[in-house]
Amino acid sequence: MITRPKKDLIEVFGYAPDDTTSQCRSLWSLSACPFINKQCTKANHDSSIIYGTCSVSSPYGDCVICPNRLYENNYEALRTIASEAFDENLQFLMYEQFIPIRETAKNCIVALGQNSGKEVKIGTSLSMDWVLARLENGELIEYVGVEVQSIDITGNYRDAWHSYKNISEKTLVIPSSQHGMNWANVHKRLIPQIIRKGTIYSRSNLVKSGLYFVVPDIVYRKFEEIIGKDIPLLEKAGKGILTIHTYELSPFTTHGDQRKLLMKRNIRFSLDEFSQRFISDPNLPKGEQLDSAVKRVLGVS
Repeated sequence: MITRPKKDLIEVFGYAPDDTTSQCRSLWSLSACPFINKQCTKANHDSSIIYGTCSVSSPYGDCVICPNRLYENNYEALRTIASEAFDENLQFLMYEQFIPIRETAKNCIVALGQNSGKEVKIGTSLSMDWVLARLENGELIEYVGVEVQSIDITGNYRDAWHSYKNISEKTLVIPSSQHGMNWANVHKRLIPQIIRKGTIYSRSNLVKSGLYFVVPDIVYRKFEEIIGKDIPLLEKAGKGILTIHTYELSPFTTHGDQRKLLMKRNIRFSLDEFSQRFISDPNLPKGEQLDSAVKRVLGVS
């Protein structure tokens, strides 16, 4: 029996890394993502190796590290939002499905994003992950924004990955992965990005359900360390409202099967409240700590 390390890769190309079934290994051969049905985008710096790593172990449990992993079952996470924000009976279309019937489509929802047409961009640097647009008789009636985030990692897992790639009956031990979790990005990038984009959506006359945020539950727990767990929750989506859908992986079952993506939380609150809590984070260092740090670097008292 193969000994797997505590710090480990959890999913590669959608399956357990030690899965040697044909359906799994065919994806390794093609470097294909089973969740977007395209080539995987998880590559090394010069794109010579496609790693295909969907999730890894963390101190808090198995954590998704690739946003595409959250598009399981034909973008079910987006379909869930469309049903919640609009009408579950409306036809949901990816951009490629919409174009051939654009002249005849009466009432539908069209998803615009990197894997469906293209992302909606504002200016030269701001891209919206997804816009779910509701159309009636060729007219844009309403739309909702959706941001999808996982978490970046630090370090590397090359040795572990190559061991899994070349796994055989003779393999006895898999080396420990050397990855770390870039939790600092929650403060530096993820929260500011959500606030910035949420504010833009709140200013649109066509956005009535605010911004939705799809994120692994483990990552959202890091948000709670900053904004607190006691933020007042609201019942309905609306202008200036942020709705969070958190997800986690189902338990591992057997080789040849993929783990399912399970919704853990569906919560919403005021974007203004969220912003104020980020700014006034009680865990921010005090001014005296900054004074001491500056003196320490200067070597003065």
